[in-house]
Amino acid sequence: MAEPKNSEGLRVLQVAGSAAGGTRSHVRELSAGLALENRVILAASGDVARPWIPGLRSRLVEISDRPRPQDAAAVSKLRAIGRRAEVVHAHGLRAGALSALALTGLPTPLVVTLHNIPVGGPAVQAVAAGLERVVAGRAAVVLGVSGDIVDHIRGMGAQRAERALVPAPIREATALDRAALGVGDAPLVVTLARLAPQKGLDLLLDVAALLADRVPGVQWLIAGDGPRRDELQRAIEDEALPIRLLGQRDDVPGLLRAADVVVSTAEWEGQPLWLQEALHAGAPIVATDVGGTREVTGPAARLVRYGDADLLVSQIATVLREPRVRDGLRAAARARAVELPRAHDALAQVLDVYRSLLV
Repeated sequence: MAEPKNSEGLRVLQVAGSAAGGTRSHVRELSAGLALENRVILAASGDVARPWIPGLRSRLVEISDRPRPQDAAAVSKLRAIGRRAEVVHAHGLRAGALSALALTGLPTPLVVTLHNIPVGGPAVQAVAAGLERVVAGRAAVVLGVSGDIVDHIRGMGAQRAERALVPAPIREATALDRAALGVGDAPLVVTLARLAPQKGLDLLLDVAALLADRVPGVQWLIAGDGPRRDELQRAIEDEALPIRLLGQRDDVPGLLRAADVVVSTAEWEGQPLWLQEALHAGAPIVATDVGGTREVTGPAARLVRYGDADLLVSQIATVLREPRVRDGLRAAARARAVELPRAHDALAQVLDVYRSLLV
């Protein structure tokens, strides 16, 4: 491919499906940053493409999280839009595979960021493996949000795979008033999570039940929403657990600052944005050692293998009972936060990748 006339003003097509949470935030932030000096189109499902982002053109292309009859129409739209792009950058496995099919026979380089590992039974895993082979075979570069994803896609035959930078927004705030939260002086545990299977919610329930016996009066607040909310609420009521579901919150930094300990029981995480925010808030962290969690927290958290409820309870109780441990983790979190990537680092990374493909 001929070298572009200059390194600025690239024609970039960003592609995303029905992304949620951290993926949605990253796609929108990255697209907005790219649009400052480049010609960018965001082709995405409605929840990502809207609302309007200054300087960014958007096209509605419905890419669901499962195979649908409209996939053929999505491929056709992506091919029509992608013809004029110098680089196509897709986010997510399905968006990446459909973009790969859309670019069949075209010289346009494809970059794919994989934000998650497939979760589901044998049928889901088989479909995912097929999509991974499509992505690995067509993408010039695959960016994975955690080291295990990078290793996996390399094993699938990707010619170039690197770890993506997915920074959390930095939002300053003071700790929320504990009385207003309804916890007063009670030991306070906080979790932010989409209420979905990947977040280890069954483990969280087990830990909360054990913790209530170890730390009398403990209160556990969970911010977030998702498909398992009703099921989770019933379990909390049936077992009389000291958990309160807060739903979606727009005061996350203040909530994290109010916590005595922040806990993640996730079965898998990439670069969890909320744990990055917890580090910026100087919150003590206890988390399951899964996916890219350790890559984010470094030594600034107490990490426990997934599934070990007893050890999780022990670590949480230690943080709640021992001020010296809690204060040490707060200091470690603040130190680690300084080392985390920022939005400009993620933008510089993808621009370096794009330009390396156009020389």
